[in-house]
Amino acid sequence: MKVINLVSQVLFLFVLVLFLVYFLTGYDSAFEADQYCHSTLSIYNNSSGNYGCDHDTETHQWILYESNKNEEPAKVIKKFRYKFL
Repeated sequence: MKVINLVSQVLFLFVLVLFLVYFLTGYDSAFEADQYCHSTLSIYNNSSGNYGCDHDTETHQWILYESNKNEEPAKVIKKFRYKFL
């Protein structure tokens, strides 16, 4: 019985920490994440047009990426996650 109680307490603490990490990190809205993405984009020399920001609605984040002229996939530079709830 003590083992079950201990496991349930550890599981509860783990879930609590996950919720705290989620709600204390990330941006409050998609607009705020968009602003930070485009602000960070302005730091890069984008005269070639290789850098950009894109909104990923599935994962609730804005992504700063570097695209290549050849047919290789784009390189993700930074992700700006915003809170969904």
